[in-house]
Amino acid sequence: MEVVEGNEKMAEQWTPETWRSKPIMQVPEFTDKAALADVENRLSGYPPLVFAGEARLLKSQLADVADGRAFLLQGGDCAESFLEHSPDNIRDFFRVMLQMAVVLTYAAASPVVKVGRIAGQFAKPRSSDTEVQGDVELPSYRGDIINATEFNEAARNPDPERQIAAYRQSAATLNLLRAFAQGGYANLEHVHQWTLGFLGEGPAFEQYKELADRISETLGFMRACGLNSDSVPQLRTTDFFTSHEALLLGFEQALTRVDSTSGDWYATSGHLLWIGDRTRQPDGAHVEFCRGVKNPIGIKCGPSLDSEGLLKLIDILNPENEAGRITLIARYGADKVEGHLPQLVRAVKREGRTVVWSCDPMHGNTVKASNGFKTRPFDLILSEVRRFMSVHRAEGTHAGGVHFEMTGQNVTECTGGARPVTEADLFDRYHTHCDPRLNAGQALELAFLIADGLKRERADSAPDVQTAVAGF
Repeated sequence: MEVVEGNEKMAEQWTPETWRSKPIMQVPEFTDKAALADVENRLSGYPPLVFAGEARLLKSQLADVADGRAFLLQGGDCAESFLEHSPDNIRDFFRVMLQMAVVLTYAAASPVVKVGRIAGQFAKPRSSDTEVQGDVELPSYRGDIINATEFNEAARNPDPERQIAAYRQSAATLNLLRAFAQGGYANLEHVHQWTLGFLGEGPAFEQYKELADRISETLGFMRACGLNSDSVPQLRTTDFFTSHEALLLGFEQALTRVDSTSGDWYATSGHLLWIGDRTRQPDGAHVEFCRGVKNPIGIKCGPSLDSEGLLKLIDILNPENEAGRITLIARYGADKVEGHLPQLVRAVKREGRTVVWSCDPMHGNTVKASNGFKTRPFDLILSEVRRFMSVHRAEGTHAGGVHFEMTGQNVTECTGGARPVTEADLFDRYHTHCDPRLNAGQALELAFLIADGLKRERADSAPDVQTAVAGF
């Protein structure tokens, strides 16, 4: 196969290790190379975390998103933690994702594809290779899969054995998520009751109550028609997928396997992998690795990416223009959306590239509070989502999804919301190791507010029963 428009020939033979011959960014310096090689060799003999058939199912659902027939909900932790790995945390995260999905399914009258930033989101890119405190300079914290947060030489030294711990935590997390998704915890009636519990009194909640009441009426009608979790199994189960940034390529290579049914290579560390804004060089190692695996691939699109560069990346990663293969994750900051996004949307539409457009309203809206805490104002997050959707309405394209950082816990890391977190509250429960996350209430509120935009994109009529059953 050859790439459209030059770039020489991208059909150089791809293997899971060809990335090693390419320039690479955002990698730690492991001092013990023999230990690193031993860990990667051991991982290569471990069972896959996800399966090729699951990745293909996600790709088919993302094809529906690209075609405007579904919506992508992708969320989870900024960076997973070894210390915070508990069944309660996983359960609470999953519950919020389901609550958001129900609200968005009803509003869009279409299926919602649920993808977690979980069971693999351990590595983080950093703006600087080192951190300075006083007179001491040490390697930056790059996520629990690489080193630890404590500021001392032993903790910050990259440790290959952490990859084994990350694998085992991911396997345990996936096991619990599959049980929740298929074992009855995803019962639609229960999920909606949890959402009703979120609603409070006062003007801030009035607009949410109206939508919640309409969902209640629809569920009541379905029960009257005999459609319940006993008679319709789809009402108590759901599809749920995992994703993470493909940053630590040695780990990714070790978990890349040939699918026995198709003969294709799949990354079995997660269903969807994305390439970050700092590692999307067309001739770089991360793009090289991702072009050869058949998983759905995301590309973070920040202010430095122009339309020519984006089209080049799409051609490298999806030369056959396969629907569901590419998700473009726009992350600009609320005040920069109109200055950057329209030209990319127009170029992709003009060239006939089939993609999912998703909005990351988190990374461009990080500010420092007056008390020194890094935070993200909820109003700016919401503003970026609204501007993203407005651009797509103007261009006649589909605002396909949202990509956000959140937790199911009642943290105080992002300011604002219907139950407002103030700058003073940041002292209370600021638990993130990296970037500030929406708490459970803020995440659900975001879903209600996105729902308003989705309702404008469809005819002003309630979804029918078939949509309510199939969409969740």
